[in-house]
Amino acid sequence: MVDTALAAQVSELLRELVLLLRRSSADMSVSAPQLAVLATLRDGPLRMSQLAHQHGVRLPTMTSQVDRLERDGLVTRQRRDRDGRVVSVELTGTGRAELERGVERRVAFLAERLSGLSAADQSAIAAAVPALKRLAGPTA
Repeated sequence: MVDTALAAQVSELLRELVLLLRRSSADMSVSAPQLAVLATLRDGPLRMSQLAHQHGVRLPTMTSQVDRLERDGLVTRQRRDRDGRVVSVELTGTGRAELERGVERRVAFLAERLSGLSAADQSAIAAAVPALKRLAGPTA
């Protein structure tokens, strides 16, 4: 049987952590959603439809995000099929550098927060990481 109380607690905790991380990088030149798009492109180009699907948004919403990122020189778009309907997006060198700055900022912020916890709390979080990775992984 599914433990809905646990699911509700995890949902609320994840919401709070996401907001905390967004605040940690609020003064960056890219927004948190834009940083998330850059992170999704870290391993290589993706189609616009794949990006929209992975971020749980509609294609017009992702198109607006990519328009801003492209305007700022952080991504490029390329047509990938003969009739030009398939558009792929990939990071530029500048985009990769901005992503790394954002990741470094968030990691440093979390490291500082973690350092304020007891050793027992830090161990408990470390022990939970593998299960959380499985939770976040692909569904069967």
